[in-house]
Amino acid sequence: MKWLALALPLLAGVTGATGAPSDATRCSARSGPAMTPVVELYTSEGCSSCPPADRWLGTLTPRRDVVALAFHVDYWDRLGWKDRFADAAYTERQYRQRRSSGTSLVYTPQVLLDGRDWRGWRQGRITAGPPAAVELQLQRDGATVQARVIPQAGAHGRYGAYWAAVEDGHVSTVRAGENAGATLRHDHVVRDYRALAPWPAAEPRTLRFDSPAAGEDGRPRRVVFVVEDADTGRPLQALALRC
Repeated sequence: MKWLALALPLLAGVTGATGAPSDATRCSARSGPAMTPVVELYTSEGCSSCPPADRWLGTLTPRRDVVALAFHVDYWDRLGWKDRFADAAYTERQYRQRRSSGTSLVYTPQVLLDGRDWRGWRQGRITAGPPAAVELQLQRDGATVQARVIPQAGAHGRYGAYWAAVEDGHVSTVRAGENAGATLRHDHVVRDYRALAPWPAAEPRTLRFDSPAAGEDGRPRRVVFVVEDADTGRPLQALALRC
């Protein structure tokens, strides 16, 4: 097919209901001293080159020292199959990330590792990053998640951040387009995404995000919080809350 151009383990404690998460769930997590690697996959069910990348991203599911995110873009929707996970906001994010990715191209499947275009993902290894410039704390109380952003000494510039709600185990039978007849499995699917306005890096912040602990069909939903350098778009620390 032709391309379209266009850390350390997280520490978490969980209490509350057993089995599927509920709005009574309470849990917390704290980032470690090293920067947690952030893997962003830009993908689409309408792209015949994307299923291998989707499967590769699924192999990261057991890892607790990596934050993985599958952003389904919408520019393939016009070519025969509408991806139900796609969102124009994810396409906008992919275009915006060109300034830090090291490439002027927008394509699928595209993998970014810590904001940089990473074409060696099939054979590459993901290791813990450098000492983190910021500490993150997440706490869920029912349907509300609170983030505490604590800058380390010498923090300067501006921080940006975003929330993402992520689900695993989605299966789609594609009936049209390049993947017609294929059954696709998706993990780390971003179902909600909220970018935040920048703020001075030296200032601690407490931020809130409303997201149920259970997603589609009752499947567990992880909340991810990523702090970025607001001027470059490069991630500085990330944390996933697994409840």
